[in-house]
Amino acid sequence: MITKTRLLLVEGDDDKRVIPELIEKNGVVWNQQDPFIPDIHSCGGYPKLLNQLKTRLKESSLSQLGVIIDADDNPLGRWESIRNRCQASIPNLPKELPEDGLICEVTKELKFGVWLMPDNFQRGMLETFLAYMIPDDSETLWQFAQSSVQEAINRGARLTEVQYDKANIYTWLAWQDPPGRQLHQAVKETVLDPTHPNAQKFVKWFKDLYGL
Repeated sequence: MITKTRLLLVEGDDDKRVIPELIEKNGVVWNQQDPFIPDIHSCGGYPKLLNQLKTRLKESSLSQLGVIIDADDNPLGRWESIRNRCQASIPNLPKELPEDGLICEVTKELKFGVWLMPDNFQRGMLETFLAYMIPDDSETLWQFAQSSVQEAINRGARLTEVQYDKANIYTWLAWQDPPGRQLHQAVKETVLDPTHPNAQKFVKWFKDLYGL
């Protein structure tokens, strides 16, 4: 049995399913038996991820620890909460999350990384990031999907503002062939374009963090 020394903490199962498909489509064979491939742990929400983070930073067995979280409607607040939780182990984290994502050395043995979905400074979430990968030739349909969601809201759809990006991309996916693919399937089957230039900053961060 392979003991994993590379760990990625994510909020939910969608992240856990999407990321391997995205990275594999960008040239990395995702083989869980490969010790260079990180174990992805779905924490079941942001508060639980925060609770795990402080403990994980103290694990002597880890060589790389990554964290991917949604900005939702408060990117600055989310980064601040990560900084506060890491303060005891990493006192010198920058006040602002770097545009290309954070990668730093906690010790000579441990590298730590943070990515705030979608792009480290704007509001949004995993679905916002995935919308960056909508093929260029589908832009007209994408605009129509967004306007359709807005019209539904105008007619009484019970969405909160933070859920709009989810509704937008799932509406667009409902109009593909076949309709209604799950997010990871849309990446795997290239309904979304995993090699789109808009996704490459994240892909580079991931590969750099884990040495892939």
